[in-house]
Amino acid sequence: MWSPDEIASICYNHFNKLPKRGKPEAGREWTLLAAVILLTDSSDQKTVHKQVVSLGTGTKCIGQSAMSMKGDVLNDSHAEVIARRGCVRYLTEQLYRAVSGQSSDVFCPGTEKGKWTVKPGVSFLFFTSQTPCGDASIFPMTGSQAQPCEPVKAVQKDESERRGLKRQAESELEETRPGPDMKTSDDNHSSCRKSGDSNQDEGITEIKECNQLNEVSDFQPDVKKVCPPDLHRTGAKCVPDGPADPLKPGLLYHSVGVLRVKPGRGERTLSLSCSDKLSRWGILGIQGALLSHYLQGPICFSAVVVGKGSYSHQAMERALKTRCSHVRGLPSGFSVRAPELLQASLEFTHNHTHTESKHTHSQGRISPCGAAISWSAVSQQPLDVTANGYKQGVTKKALGTLQARSLISKVELFHSFLKLVAATEDSHLPETLCGKDLRTYWDYKQAAGTYQQAWTQLRLQAFPLWPRSPRELLLFH
Repeated sequence: MWSPDEIASICYNHFNKLPKRGKPEAGREWTLLAAVILLTDSSDQKTVHKQVVSLGTGTKCIGQSAMSMKGDVLNDSHAEVIARRGCVRYLTEQLYRAVSGQSSDVFCPGTEKGKWTVKPGVSFLFFTSQTPCGDASIFPMTGSQAQPCEPVKAVQKDESERRGLKRQAESELEETRPGPDMKTSDDNHSSCRKSGDSNQDEGITEIKECNQLNEVSDFQPDVKKVCPPDLHRTGAKCVPDGPADPLKPGLLYHSVGVLRVKPGRGERTLSLSCSDKLSRWGILGIQGALLSHYLQGPICFSAVVVGKGSYSHQAMERALKTRCSHVRGLPSGFSVRAPELLQASLEFTHNHTHTESKHTHSQGRISPCGAAISWSAVSQQPLDVTANGYKQGVTKKALGTLQARSLISKVELFHSFLKLVAATEDSHLPETLCGKDLRTYWDYKQAAGTYQQAWTQLRLQAFPLWPRSPRELLLFH
């Protein structure tokens, strides 16, 4: 019906057809790509129509001090998050069409009052050009792969040695440790996104054997020293108050299966790794709390396809499926839904590896592209390009104004949702929106009772350390 390479090709071609604005400079800048694809079975179910409905690029996040109480700044601009937010924009328009009596490509009436469900034969899959940052990126290196992050040479004996292994900005961050539930983030979506395997006992044995061989070689010059196996690293740091990375040599550098936040050269953020977010979407759905008012059940990805690059099926299984597989007691409509995990053999030509191969000395240092592109299959203003959380190109004077807002910022998606509510006849309004004094973004999110029950169960059973966003950042309207 479809292949991973076909999905990758569709996404890359779609990106190539977009305007130049926001794209990386060839040979000097790199970025990552993610997309949501709508799959629609033909009437005879022998063919599948494939359509990109949301596409995103980006590698950066903003620090805590840049977060806005107006909901008008993008906190997390990693490609996976941009693509998902663009999909929410698409789904909101599709629901608007449905409640307005127009044709929708996605929704048909559900069995409950004011509720809608995805049409038979319709499903969504997710594509990302590189393994998601965080837990899915932790797995052993193979062959002669180069370590994108500096490997650890010895077990750290004290905290000062541990800090010595980090970049200067990160070591300063460890010393100050601002905020109880926050981590730094920046251009961490590089090739450092890749790391470790769940079988740590095997890793310990391998390291012991290598150490024994090296001890012998100290006395027998003819015996060749061997290096212990190493991990693909992830720049995402363990959440505070939870298990920490051992930072030991080789396969024992990282802990696995833990929540991580996106770090970088600055202050901490609340942005969880893309591995963690994809795992959460596997149960709560990609639609979010607001749209769940209108839906009879969550919308989950049927498959996740990763582009060519370092990849471990085991690590993807662990990060996206195993961590939540034991969750029980979910409310009606919610369940543990494990997506199919696949890898394509086609590489994104703007990733770090490909950019490095095309780089020339005269171009200066290779760097991540500062812009993030969002494209959605919507009728008005499908393209949205941002930098540092705001529309690209806005002046400092315009920051905080309507003109500076991204179309996928919280406040803009909230206003689109309010237009959906206003377009819904009172007799067809979902029960959760009837007879309640709801004003703020927070109010509407909390009123989605079934969604919040599912999130509570997921947090209690799988992610008890998931950082909570400060309420004051969600009280806009």
